Amino acid sequence: MSATPSNPQPPATPPISVLSLSVPVAMGYIPLGMVFGFLFVQAGAPWWLAVTASVWVFAGAAQFMMVPMLAMGLPVASIALATLVVNLRHVFYGLSLLHKLPHQPWARWYLVFALTDETYSVLTTLPGGTRAGQMVTVALLNQGWWVLGTLLGAVIGAQAQIALVGLDFALAALFAVLAVEQWRSAESSAPLWVAVVSYAVAWALVPQQALLVAIALSVCAGLFWPKSTHAEVAP
Repeated sequence: MSATPSNPQPPATPPISVLSLSVPVAMGYIPLGMVFGFLFVQAGAPWWLAVTASVWVFAGAAQFMMVPMLAMGLPVASIALATLVVNLRHVFYGLSLLHKLPHQPWARWYLVFALTDETYSVLTTLPGGTRAGQMVTVALLNQGWWVLGTLLGAVIGAQAQIALVGLDFALAALFAVLAVEQWRSAESSAPLWVAVVSYAVAWALVPQQALLVAIALSVCAGLFWPKSTHAEVAP
């Protein structure tokens, strides 16, 4: 009488080091946060207001855009509208992560608030079943790096008259690292090639608006790209 084979247990999810996931983001966020804090103080604002903006706004590019708008004395409504336009892409980020966001209201709302480009890139590489605490910790660490950089830059800007030149390259380097990680974890390289071809076409047609046109072409390609179906084989 043969023994009935037991159902094999699914392999356990390997432990995730949230700090190691966040360190590449820190390499870009700390220097860029320093640039923002420095520019914010140089525009005439107090150092603590720069840190407050990074804690309660945390919008990256929109914060840089906010500096000259505040310096020109534009109304809050104009700044809010410009911020909405710049960060509109985050709506699509959130929609693609609905199946991964935790069910706890506090964790869900914080991840929605802290969903920057880099945090989105890290969260999409996490395996299924990742605990809510780990996802929140990744986002919290990423925001912490930005706030730390803002504090350092604001203190430097309040005490010395120096130019922070060349640190803007950190953003390009950070996106390059994140793109490589996305490529390695993706099942297909099609999204990468769609982005490359879209930007090449956009740059050839309208070089001054190449990025905007490339994003639009990539979105259209994603909408009409044929969905792959994996047929299940009966045992």
